[in-house]
Amino acid sequence: MFVTVMFGAGCRELVNPWCNLVTLKTHLKRRGQVPPDATIALLAEDGQLVSLSQGLEEGASQAPTMGSSLLQERGTYVLVQVIMGEGGAPTRYESLLENLEDSHPELAEELRWLSGLPSLGEARRRRAGARRGHQEQGPPSRSRRMGSLPPKAR
Repeated sequence: MFVTVMFGAGCRELVNPWCNLVTLKTHLKRRGQVPPDATIALLAEDGQLVSLSQGLEEGASQAPTMGSSLLQERGTYVLVQVIMGEGGAPTRYESLLENLEDSHPELAEELRWLSGLPSLGEARRRRAGARRGHQEQGPPSRSRRMGSLPPKAR
């Protein structure tokens, strides 16, 4: 069993998740050049966020959690850094794959949604709607003005 993890400037790495979750996280942090104390997760191609902290919380069972229990065989994942919000701020999710918006726009939208940010698609629609609304409120078109004139007598 293996999975593909994408990070950096288009880097792809085959990873064997049949190992202890702590070992898997340590390896991914080292390869993705993430600080050891950072929290990471994996974003699947279908938009599902896979937390790599499951089973590692205090009070969890002593049996080591295997990475394979969380990941889909032969799946492709984007390495994500989880930035916990402080003082009531929401948690943010940042892709560690450069230019995610260009290569996987649907996954970039998913991360924006998970972070509580407005969708880029919605922002574009709002701007376009504002432009259309502005045009509709402008002076009436020539055809409307002509339509309001009395008909010519024949």
